[in-house]
Amino acid sequence: MKILGIETSCDETGVCIIETENDSVGSKIKILGNQLYSQIAIHAQYGGVYPMMAKREHALNLTPQLEKCLEEAGMKKDSRFMIRDSRKERIKEILARENDLSEDLIELIEKIEKPDIDAIAVTNGPGLEPALWVGICFAKALSEAWNIPIIPVNHMEGHVVVAMLQRECGILNSECKETNIQHPTFNIQSPNYPVIALLISGGHTQLVLSKENQKYEIIGSTRDDAIGEAFDKVARILGLPYPGGPQISKLAEKDRLEHPHDSASGPRKSAFPLPRPMIHSHDLNFSFSGIKTAVLYTVQKITLNSSSQKDESGEHFSEKNVLAKLTDSIKQEIAREFEDAVVEVIIKKTQQAVEQYGAQTIIIGGGVSANKKIRSDFAKLAEDIHVELMIPEFSASTDNAFMIAVAGYLNILSGKKPETDFKANGNLSL
Repeated sequence: MKILGIETSCDETGVCIIETENDSVGSKIKILGNQLYSQIAIHAQYGGVYPMMAKREHALNLTPQLEKCLEEAGMKKDSRFMIRDSRKERIKEILARENDLSEDLIELIEKIEKPDIDAIAVTNGPGLEPALWVGICFAKALSEAWNIPIIPVNHMEGHVVVAMLQRECGILNSECKETNIQHPTFNIQSPNYPVIALLISGGHTQLVLSKENQKYEIIGSTRDDAIGEAFDKVARILGLPYPGGPQISKLAEKDRLEHPHDSASGPRKSAFPLPRPMIHSHDLNFSFSGIKTAVLYTVQKITLNSSSQKDESGEHFSEKNVLAKLTDSIKQEIAREFEDAVVEVIIKKTQQAVEQYGAQTIIIGGGVSANKKIRSDFAKLAEDIHVELMIPEFSASTDNAFMIAVAGYLNILSGKKPETDFKANGNLSL
C-alpha cells in the first residue's frame, strides 16, 4: 500500500509518500519521498505565526512540494493527461479560496501520469484552521483528479504513532547513522499497554492514557499556555529570536556546561529561582502562564535595579543601557532555571500518571520532544521506574507529513473508512 501524507496544521508544509510491506501492525514502512518546507524564516520577523500568512505560504508551496516528492519517489512520469472540463471546474471550485493553487495543481496533473497511490492522509486538526483548510482542500482536489480516497488524520495522533517507529538500521528512536540511505525503512513497534503519552508542542500540553491501540483518553492538560508557547514567550522576554524554544535550550545547556549544579559544597542554587507551577496540585493538569510571568518580574527587577544606578559620568542609565544589563550570563541562568522548572513539572506529572494507571510505556510526542534535557531526563525516569520509553527521532519530532501518512495507514488498518465531507477543526481532540 502506498499512502500520500499532507500536513499543513501550522507553519510547516509537508508532503510525504510511504510504502508499506504488509497490511498489519507489525509491518515495515518505507519512505519513498519526503518534503518539508518550513516557514520559520518568514514568521520569525513577526515573533510568531500569523495564520493567514501561513495559509498563503501553504497555497504557494503545496504543489511544488508534491512535485518534488513524486520525483523523489520515482513517481513523476511525464504524460499528456488532460483533465475533463467538468472535473477541472470541480477542482477549481474546491480550491476557489486558495489563491492560484488550482492553476498550479492542474498544470502539474496535466503533465504527469497518475501516480500509484492507494490513499491520501491529510491533517484535519487540531491546528490553525486557515492553514488546515489549505491542506484539506488540496487533498480533496487530488482525490477528485486522481480518484484516490482520503483519510482525515488527527495531528496529535501523528505525534503519538511516529514515536513507535524504529529504523531498520537498529537504532531505536534516534537518528540512524546511515544518513545516506535514500529511502529509509521503519518497523512499527507495538508498545506495552497501558501507555501514557505526553504530548508537548507550541499549542498542546497533554497527558493521554491509551489502554489499547488507537484508543485515547486525555487525563491531563494545560489550563493556560502550552509548554512550547511558554518557551517562546520567555524567549521574547529575554530578547531571543523566534522560535524561542531552541534558543532557551541552547542557553540552558551552555550554562550547565559552564556552571554544573553539583559540586563538593553541594547543589548550586539559582540566583533567579522560579516556581514549579502545579507540581503539588495532586492532579494531572499543567499551568505555564504563571512561570512566564515570574520570568517577566525577574527581568523587570534586574532592569529596575540597573536603572537606579548611575554610569561613570554620573547619569542614570538609559533604557538602552538598562536592557544591556540583561547580560548573556544572566540570560543563560534564567533560561536554565526556566527549563529546569518546566521539565521538573512534566516529569513529576508523567510519573504520577504512570503510577496512577499502572502504565508500562511512556510515549513523548510533539515538537518540544526535540528538547535535549527532556529526552535525557525522561530516559532516566524510564530507567528508574522500569517502563519502556518511546520518543521520535529528532527529525520526526516537529510537524511533518511522514507521521500523518503513518497515522493514516494505521487508521486504514483499524477499519476507518475514507471520507469526503469533512472539515478543518482547529480544536480537534484525540
